[in-house]
Amino acid sequence: MKTSPKKLNVISSAEYKISVVGFLDENMSERLGGLTILNTKPDQRADTPIVTLTGNLTDQAALFGVLNALYNMRMPLLSVEYLGNKRKDKNHEK
Repeated sequence: MKTSPKKLNVISSAEYKISVVGFLDENMSERLGGLTILNTKPDQRADTPIVTLTGNLTDQAALFGVLNALYNMRMPLLSVEYLGNKRKDKNHEK
């Protein structure tokens, strides 16, 4: 499904999917913007776990906060995907 960033700006909330190499305890969710944490291995033969974080972030400052926290934990970034504006941001509607 292709999403349109037409209504996206730096102060709008949006859904994101972030993937990094490593493992995170689900209790870290609050520190990471309340995103849902899913730990997986891409292949049973692979020794490298992958963490996928998904959910709504209030703005791009929150996105950068999550990315910075992952960087400080030394978790290599695999991808960041914008999934769309799933939730209306009442403070910034036009």
